[in-house]
Amino acid sequence: MSPKSLQRGNLSSPTMFLLLGFSNAYRAQMTLCLCFSLIYLVTVVGNLLIVTLVWLDAHLHSPMYFFLGHLSFLDICYSSVTLPKILGDSFSPQKTISFVGCITQIYFFLCFGGSECVLLAAMAYDRYLAICNPLHYPVLMSKKMCHGLVAVSWLSGSSSSLIQAFLTARLPFCGSNMVNHLFCELPFLLKASCSPNAPLNKAALYALAGTIAMGSFLLTLMSYVHIIRAVLQKGAGTQRAFATCTSHLTVVSLFFGAGAVAYLVPHSSGSKEMDEGLALLYAVVTPMLNPIIYSLRNNEVKGAIRKALRRGVSQISKG
Repeated sequence: MSPKSLQRGNLSSPTMFLLLGFSNAYRAQMTLCLCFSLIYLVTVVGNLLIVTLVWLDAHLHSPMYFFLGHLSFLDICYSSVTLPKILGDSFSPQKTISFVGCITQIYFFLCFGGSECVLLAAMAYDRYLAICNPLHYPVLMSKKMCHGLVAVSWLSGSSSSLIQAFLTARLPFCGSNMVNHLFCELPFLLKASCSPNAPLNKAALYALAGTIAMGSFLLTLMSYVHIIRAVLQKGAGTQRAFATCTSHLTVVSLFFGAGAVAYLVPHSSGSKEMDEGLALLYAVVTPMLNPIIYSLRNNEVKGAIRKALRRGVSQISKG
């Protein structure tokens, strides 16, 4: 039988207090809240800036930046699933969430995460066509193809997460209904289930999530194998084109690397702080870093930012 509400882990663990060096728990709690609020603000503002630049600047109306705009929008949604609730819980003595709310959080978290996996693979495929087939690139990566790849990423993420959320919602929960984590995440919710079939459900759910994640990662890896081979064979001209891949490679390494460590490393009962740290890395920190990586390592994005700033200063001076 499903419970009406679930209790969740506290944001303010003793280890975090020790690292911060505060003897007062309230001060440490407020400091953590301030940090997470700042992270969320930077995430939303940074990714919203990328979306706006891609939409307004004609120089960024290309497939690469079309995908980048959707990636930034996904990052805003991805972090908004967890961070506002974490911040709200930090001011409440009881960290609870309704069962429906928990399943909903799992659905959207997996939906946006799965969609981002597929979208990163699509971005790698775009770079493969641009570098390995430059003459046919405008035809192969047409506007119709771009919209199709984005639609596939959203459909893949939403359909797989819907199945996983539905299967999880059917599990029985009993006892304390305690989810020992910062937010509702699949492995920790399965731990709270008292179903004898929980290991079987866990295997099925992991297989479904792994199909999306591993399939996207392998497609990304194959694209870059061909790209690196082309760079080594064709010389300097292709090496300059490869510079457009460095930001994407950095984002891919962060996203898949953090996710792999979080889900493949065994979750022991004595590593709660480690589990929470890994969850925050791929659910909170990575969406914040993506716009920073693209703005710092991409000359066209930096040029669009400077142009937008000059336009804003000019309008303010005229007003």
